[in-house]
Amino acid sequence: MSLRLGTFNIENLMTRFDFSGWRNQLRQDRVLRLYDVRDKAIYQQLEQARMIAETDDARQLSALAIAEADADILCLQEVDNMPALEAFEYGYLYRMVGNGYRQKYLVEGNDSRGIDVAVLMRENTRTGERIEVVDVRSHAMLTYQDLGLFNDELALTNQAYDKIFKRDCLELDLKIGGKPFSLYIVHFKSMSARDNGDGRTGTMAIRVAEARAVRQIVERRFGKGRTADKDFAICGDMNDYQEKVQVIGSRREGYRFEPRQEDVSALDVFTGDGFVFNPMQGRDVMDRWTLYHARGPEEQHLCQLDYIWLSPALAERNPGAIPEIIRGGQPYRTVLPPGQEVERFPRVGWDRPKASDHCPVVMTLELA
Repeated sequence: MSLRLGTFNIENLMTRFDFSGWRNQLRQDRVLRLYDVRDKAIYQQLEQARMIAETDDARQLSALAIAEADADILCLQEVDNMPALEAFEYGYLYRMVGNGYRQKYLVEGNDSRGIDVAVLMRENTRTGERIEVVDVRSHAMLTYQDLGLFNDELALTNQAYDKIFKRDCLELDLKIGGKPFSLYIVHFKSMSARDNGDGRTGTMAIRVAEARAVRQIVERRFGKGRTADKDFAICGDMNDYQEKVQVIGSRREGYRFEPRQEDVSALDVFTGDGFVFNPMQGRDVMDRWTLYHARGPEEQHLCQLDYIWLSPALAERNPGAIPEIIRGGQPYRTVLPPGQEVERFPRVGWDRPKASDHCPVVMTLELA
């Protein structure tokens, strides 16, 4: 019995217009900054027109990426709300691809921008096994104090009663062909920094706490020390990495690529003692990335931010299973190492439109 499981940060699947750029130029789209717009009402009209035009192309590309992944269960990040998810699934996935997802779950989380984690599920797997939802639980309200995670490092930027998850840890108890399967969907704290310092280091403590909280949730579900023989997966955008591929050079001068290990990562909480396994390790070290990051030629790298973590039981049952990475929706500005060239979807642009800044990750798993 097999299950095709995927995860995708779909990047701002929104139903709202953001007019904050009228007063804050840092929030204003670059194309509107080319024009001298002095009237707020005109600015709002232009912003609406820009967003509508840009969104249609982007969501067609998102749908093509999801269609290529062809997952039975797809975990999503950066979804505005259930109406946004329903409109996208019906208006793009179903109408464009002809095969949609009838089962949808989303619980409003903690993100200040209103972006949530969600899941799309078919009624049956591609091999005909029934996908049943037994229970759905949000953990958005958990605080550091609740799980005993508050420490001196967190105290620099947080309070003990602050919520642990910057979005949520959405927990689903499922039955696949009558067999139990548990799924945890997360989107950890971003690596952005307010003071333009080292954003990854400055936000590391928050992601470490999120990872520890996910681990506690799983251990409370199955019993501490009793998780190894259970079928579960943790999926989502972890906003951290244990390795990256440094991109050195420019388009004019040419590039070279150097894989580098990180000394510390929030993900060490998962892997230090084999709590879960990253099946992406089955791919070549140069070919595990799901996101291209660049701030000019001096700061460029490829890294894996998007994960399907497997329980020890799942990993043991699927020793040769290797995730697929869907890169056809990446913009042309993404620097690809030699041998990784891919045919882009129609209408992909230099920077936009694109399917997302992230790549979908999907894999086929054999279940008990």
